[in-house]
Amino acid sequence: MEQKLYLAVGLMSGTSLDGVDASLIKTDGKAYIEPLGFYQLDYPKDFKKKLMNVAQGDVPLSDLLRLERALTAFHVQAVQTLLQEEDLNLDAVDLIGFHGQTIRHLPEEGLTWQIGDPHYLAAQLKTPVVSDFRRYDMALGGQGAPLAPLYHAMLLDKLEKPIAVLNLGGVANVTYLGKNGEVIAGDVGPGCSLLDQWAAAKINAPYDEGGARALNGCVDDEWVQTQFNKLDFFHQPLPKSADRYIFDPCLPTDAMPTDDGFANLCALGALCVAEAFKKLNIAPPPLWLAGGGAHNKGLQKELLKHVPSLHFFEEMRLSNSLEADRLEADCFAWLAVRRMLRLPTTMTTTTGATEVSSGGGLVDTCMS
Repeated sequence: MEQKLYLAVGLMSGTSLDGVDASLIKTDGKAYIEPLGFYQLDYPKDFKKKLMNVAQGDVPLSDLLRLERALTAFHVQAVQTLLQEEDLNLDAVDLIGFHGQTIRHLPEEGLTWQIGDPHYLAAQLKTPVVSDFRRYDMALGGQGAPLAPLYHAMLLDKLEKPIAVLNLGGVANVTYLGKNGEVIAGDVGPGCSLLDQWAAAKINAPYDEGGARALNGCVDDEWVQTQFNKLDFFHQPLPKSADRYIFDPCLPTDAMPTDDGFANLCALGALCVAEAFKKLNIAPPPLWLAGGGAHNKGLQKELLKHVPSLHFFEEMRLSNSLEADRLEADCFAWLAVRRMLRLPTTMTTTTGATEVSSGGGLVDTCMS
C-alpha cells in the first residue's frame, strides 16, 4: 500500500538565537523525505538581546508574554515568506512543526521550557501545529534532548555503519549509529555558544566567520584541559543534555588574546567530542557535520587534531539537497508528521527516558 505524503513546514529557533529557520519538506513521516524550500529570518539585534536576557535571568511575566507573542509573529512571517517564495498557498500545507525558543533546560530536574504560542501560530496560518516536543519525554524520565537522532538514523539508513552525526549548534550533540542498529545520542559540549559569546564581546560580530580568527590563534592545551575539568557535565556518559549557559564558566578571561580565545574554544569543543566517544568505548566513526558550526574551519581543524582517525564530511548532502543549515528545521517538520501518525520521536538510548515515546502537542484548526 502506497504511503501518504504530507507537505510539512519545520520551524527552528536554536540556542544561537540567530533567528528562525523555516523549511518545507514532503514526507511520509517514515523513510521518505523530499526537501523543498528553505528560508532564514534573522532576528533584529535588540530582539536577540531580549531573548538572551530572558534565557539568562528572570523577567516580569508580562514582559515574557509579550516577548513570546513577538517571537511567534516572527515565525508567522517566516512561514509566509517561505510559502511566497515557493508560490504556495497556506492551504497546501498539511502541518507545521514548531520547536519554539528554549529559555530554560534543566534536565536534572526534568524541566524544560520553549516559548512560542502554537495557538497563535495556528490561528494566523490556518494550519495545524505540533509543538512542545520535549516535555513528554522528560515526564518519562528522559532528558528531552536531543530530538534529531531518529531523523539522523533515517537519513543515514543506507550508509555503512558505524557512522555518526555531530550537530554544531549553540550546543553540540552527537548521534552514533552502530552496526547492529544501535542509536545512541546526547549533547556533548558548548558547540557554537561560547564562540558566539566571545565574538560578540571581542569583535562585535555574531560569530567568527568561517573560523578565520580561530585559525590565526594559538591553543593552550593546559587551559583547555582545565576548562574541561571544570564541569561535571563533560565527564558524564551519554545520553545527556545541557542548557547552553551551563558552559559559561569555561569562557576565557579578557586577558586572553582574541584569536587565541577562538582557537582554545574550538579545541575545548573538539575535546568534548573526543571524550564522548571514549566514554562509549568505541572508535570514532566517520562523522557528518551539521549545524552552523559545520562551516567553522577552526572547529574542523581541532576535531582532526583530537581525533586523528576521524574523517568527516563538511555538510550532510543526501536526497539531493539536505544541507547542514536546514537540517534541524527539516527534522521538526518530519517529527511533526510522526507525532500526528503516533510514531516514536525519541528512544530510551537517545534521551534516557524509560520508554519510547511520541512527543508534542497538536493544535488542530479543523472544526469537524
